[in-house]
Amino acid sequence: MKNVNETESNDQSTANQQGQVKVDAVERQVTLANQGAIGEVKPRTSVWKRFRRHTLALIGLITLTILAVLSFGAPILAQNSPNTTDLMSISQAPSSEYWLGTDATGRDVYARLLYAGRVSLSVGVAVVVISLVIGLTLGAISGYFGGFVDASIMRFVDVVLSFPAVLIIITLISLLGPSLFNLILVMGLLNWPPITRLLRAEFLSLRERDYVLAARSIGASGTRLVTRHMLPNAMAPIIVAATFGVASAILLEAGLSFLGLGVQVPTPSWGNMLTAAQSLTVMDSMPWLWIPPGILIALAVLAINFIGDGLRDALDPRMRSR
Repeated sequence: MKNVNETESNDQSTANQQGQVKVDAVERQVTLANQGAIGEVKPRTSVWKRFRRHTLALIGLITLTILAVLSFGAPILAQNSPNTTDLMSISQAPSSEYWLGTDATGRDVYARLLYAGRVSLSVGVAVVVISLVIGLTLGAISGYFGGFVDASIMRFVDVVLSFPAVLIIITLISLLGPSLFNLILVMGLLNWPPITRLLRAEFLSLRERDYVLAARSIGASGTRLVTRHMLPNAMAPIIVAATFGVASAILLEAGLSFLGLGVQVPTPSWGNMLTAAQSLTVMDSMPWLWIPPGILIALAVLAINFIGDGLRDALDPRMRSR
């Protein structure tokens, strides 16, 4: 009897070990499939190499880096405070003392230009962060669960997209009052639908992939499926969309600030510095007030768009074998 019990115990132990080996094998297959789907074989090196081949993207990255360094290094690089007035140098042309001249109240245009870059770039990034938080959450829920949940979220997205975003933003800012915080909040709360649609489409495709089905078959929870297997594989188009979103937010902020509904003086931004161009006299006789901010807006938007193009090519799975 003792030998029989020992034999049964050994058989049970062997069966458990074999079952564990099978589970481990399945998990390894899921991991390898997941890595193959997102290109985790030296991903940083391969993506960077493909990105460097895109000449305009590399130029855009260098340009944006320079703009960011100049803007966030403004306290060191600027000779004067952006809000300090010099009544003896009102509307002065560029000189050795004021490199880009002064405005109608005697403030240093060069200093205001650098500090304005901090505001404009920060607005673009903050708006996209808010949009990503909302868009990724709703897109993941919609794409993962499908059915009634998916239909409900998509109808809500359709309702939001049916209204002209710019008019809604202008109306809300007029009601809430123009300020930097309200500008970022309103723009962020209205720019998430494209992210939601994009992530939802990716999830609808990914949830039928073999590695996701394998992970589900071995008991992976919904949270683990989304965060470990699905979301990382869907991030490539999201990153590209977020990059273009920063450029759009900078342009929108500039337009609203130009209309007086964005960043309010005395806080400088590239957009509200362009308000000087509303006067024909300024446009004709004082170009140093509006040409520099206009050039920096164009450079920033072009640089970010070039970076987005480069990321789209670098993260494209069809480019990984090249």
